[in-house]
Amino acid sequence: MHLGTFNLSDLLVALWRGILDHDADDLPSSWPWAVLNGEIWEAHGRDVAAATPFLPGSFDRPPRNIAEKINSGYKAWEWLLYLYGLAPALLYGVLPKPYYSHFCKLVRAMRIIQQHHIRADDLRLAGNLLESFVQEFEAFYYQRRVGRLHFCRQSIHALLHLAPEVTRIGPPICSSQWTMEHTIGNLGEEIRQPSNPYVNLSQRGLLRCQVNALMAMIPDFGPSPPSLPRGAIDLRQGYVLLRARDRYDRLMHPQEAGALLRYLGSAAAEGSESVNCDWCPKVTRWARLRLPNGQVARCRWKESLKPLGKLRTARNVKFIADNGIARFGEVLYYFRCKRQNTVISLAVLSAYSQPDPELLAASHGTFISCKYLGDNSMQVIDVSRIQSVVAMVPHKLEKHRVEEKYYFLVERPGLDVVRLGGSKENLS
Repeated sequence: MHLGTFNLSDLLVALWRGILDHDADDLPSSWPWAVLNGEIWEAHGRDVAAATPFLPGSFDRPPRNIAEKINSGYKAWEWLLYLYGLAPALLYGVLPKPYYSHFCKLVRAMRIIQQHHIRADDLRLAGNLLESFVQEFEAFYYQRRVGRLHFCRQSIHALLHLAPEVTRIGPPICSSQWTMEHTIGNLGEEIRQPSNPYVNLSQRGLLRCQVNALMAMIPDFGPSPPSLPRGAIDLRQGYVLLRARDRYDRLMHPQEAGALLRYLGSAAAEGSESVNCDWCPKVTRWARLRLPNGQVARCRWKESLKPLGKLRTARNVKFIADNGIARFGEVLYYFRCKRQNTVISLAVLSAYSQPDPELLAASHGTFISCKYLGDNSMQVIDVSRIQSVVAMVPHKLEKHRVEEKYYFLVERPGLDVVRLGGSKENLS
């Protein structure tokens, strides 16, 4: 928890801002990596804050303006989202290329290490990237200068042990400080004797242990699973359709109907049924879909009714395309229809373009930038193809045309990250 957030961020951001202690003959103005100062630093902070409406509520606390709030109790989760979510995109073109590429090696490795499930080949990749990051850190920043010896903190060396320890004790996220911090907060909330808080706290801890022991011995003592909200439909395998819902059926727009026809046509190609190309059905729209990972995916139909300043956009999803490759799309709405006497649940979405290969190569796969194609890339997919809710944050580079819209991907830390080529959200 602290290694990947407070420790590394305190070192790297201080280096990029040029505020670390230094010798008189080694001024920060001579450091090629010290670029986050003055107006660049202020603009960077504004860009961080501007990403908030595009980060889903399931991402928890969004990072605040780092230029204004860095000394105001910047939380570990904010550092996590900033360093490994926003920074690879926001620092592109700001950090010089060698230092940007070096930083992206850390991001790629830490995104893998933070997962609950880590593949063996991904773990080897993370280990190689972390080893390269540590070696290049000494070459780029320390440069074997005695006056910069304090740059080489314990947090840099500790990175070398992350990948080997996964094979010994499992992913770090399963044994990190997050669980203990959460338990401390829960027990603190239960204190009711300010005059004798420590005795009260020990008794509450003892009671918690006794209850947990009873539930371990007799599972029926545990709390019953929460019931679904009114009107929800359990689709099995962890998927649940949630209201709002249309009161009456509505005709699909031509592009939506065309996407449905293409979906049915591809399905019909596997069977013997035929599809009428002039067909334009009526459907009942649904607004939300709970996923097996606990996230709730929303849709453009309802989110477009709210002002951006009061929104945490959750309509962008990662889904598996027909070719088995992960893609990203903006969900318009969900609906159900009957096919061959079987009711199926589908989603209408607008798929983003494939990621920019140039940016992928420059960032070691951490800066995933996609063009928004709008209704020109309409698709209908089965809801079971949706893997997770993701953030798509707008950005603009010099090579982009004025009329083009590009968004970069941010995935929630802890979930399985995209391979290119327990906690549940509130349902109310």
